[in-house]
Amino acid sequence: MIKVLLADDHEMVRIGVSAYLQIQPDMEVIGEAVNGKEAVEKALSLRPDIILMDMVMPEMNGAEATAAIIEEWPEAKIMVVTSFLDDDKVYPALEAGALSYILKTSNAKRIAEAIRETLKGQTVLEPEVTTKMMQKMRSGADQLPHHDLTEREYEVLLLLAKGKTNQEIADELFIALKTVKTHVSNILSKLEVQDRTQAVIYAFKQGLVE
Repeated sequence: MIKVLLADDHEMVRIGVSAYLQIQPDMEVIGEAVNGKEAVEKALSLRPDIILMDMVMPEMNGAEATAAIIEEWPEAKIMVVTSFLDDDKVYPALEAGALSYILKTSNAKRIAEAIRETLKGQTVLEPEVTTKMMQKMRSGADQLPHHDLTEREYEVLLLLAKGKTNQEIADELFIALKTVKTHVSNILSKLEVQDRTQAVIYAFKQGLVE
């Protein structure tokens, strides 16, 4: 039996998806989350086989929740089910560790099939997402490292450049300290630097801060 955790802030979506999955002979919805923070908590406590993650949620968005889950539980299999195909949704989610990315407009049968494929470690992407990823790969040579930062990671980098501590950043952005640490780790990785000091130096060299 495939144990599924459903994270979405829209009740009707949760009801509809849950109802369909519950009638599948090989699936069981073991929990629901109404925001990103709850998604992280329930994912780590329930340890489902698959996590269906919405992208736009209160408390913590889908990409942030995905990153937080993967940091604590690298083996987690997360499938984004969303209404958005914007670059600032697609890239952060996949970079955070989501295996699959499909739209809520997909029919219920496709979502169920995608769950089974994702469970096997396969990546299921909307055609538009595949196109975006291919275009990004082609233009990669023209990209600077900081172009890959998400909007929130960019905010954190600017605060690092101001000498803020992780706790001060958490307080200013109203996010958890653990989430800040995840962002800092992602920033160091994307900028290909070893520590916070080098990240700040990079920010000044690129003219990101004055």
